[in-house]
Amino acid sequence: MLLLSRLAENLFWIGRYVERAENTARLLNVNYYATLEMSGRTREHWLPLLELTGGEAELRAKYGRVDARSISAWLAFDRDNPSSIASSVLRARENARGLRDRIPSEMWEALNRTYLNLCFQSEAVLDRDGLFEFCVSARDASQFFFGIAFATLPRDEGWSFMRAGQMLERGDNVIRVLQTRFQGVDAEVLSDPAQRALQDQRWVSVLKGASAYEAYRKRVHSGIDPVHIAEFLLLDEFFPRSVRYSAENLYDALNQIERHHPGAHPDILRLSRWLVARLQFASIGNILAEEDPGLEELLGDFNRVGAAITAAFFQQE
Repeated sequence: MLLLSRLAENLFWIGRYVERAENTARLLNVNYYATLEMSGRTREHWLPLLELTGGEAELRAKYGRVDARSISAWLAFDRDNPSSIASSVLRARENARGLRDRIPSEMWEALNRTYLNLCFQSEAVLDRDGLFEFCVSARDASQFFFGIAFATLPRDEGWSFMRAGQMLERGDNVIRVLQTRFQGVDAEVLSDPAQRALQDQRWVSVLKGASAYEAYRKRVHSGIDPVHIAEFLLLDEFFPRSVRYSAENLYDALNQIERHHPGAHPDILRLSRWLVARLQFASIGNILAEEDPGLEELLGDFNRVGAAITAAFFQQE
């Protein structure tokens, strides 16, 4: 049972860390290009990223400043930041190294190659204006890894734990992005055309950060509207990076695990099913008004499911 617990935990965190690296790369890359197109103080465009990922005190202590360059370095290369691309890839590789005899060799090779390509980079990437290539490499590496897993990993408990970690991380990330945007001026109705154009560009960046821009434009024909964007990213049942889709796939993965341990951990399925039901029947008006459920409550639901998984399967008495 201890061995099973260790393997399950490693696969769960591989799913989370690889997804986290991709999410950070998407946000960093989209924000970088958005600042090239926007007017105003560059620092104002980068601070929301830091609010999303945390670590401002640590960044300020290490770099002595908070600006575009220091935030880019902190989120991309800095191993002292547990949410950076380099840290996420490193931790995914460490978890996979102990599973080399349990996972397809192609999965290990993909992670190891990503580690060698990305985790020894430094601020020199910024000096040669290579942030775009770095972030694209991280994003593509994540998609390549999960593609290999989809094609080669047996659909047993290991697959289900990795999938649960991936979906938990994805849903958590989208909620945090929307929280950050709705806490500031981006949620207000602006009358000034110039300010409105700037606001629209920031919301386009939110969509592009989730690879949702084209899907949103096909589904919603009313233009760039913060409420409609939030509704799409939170409640759409078909878009694979929406919170609802993530919650439903998280429940499916946990339901598959339950089949191997029938009746052992009913609270996990209850919590995850409750999360799915809330998203199925919620209205975007209530969510944005922080009324049963609000964004904070949905984020708490994801965290409670994650904590229940850890307590049930990974903590040894």
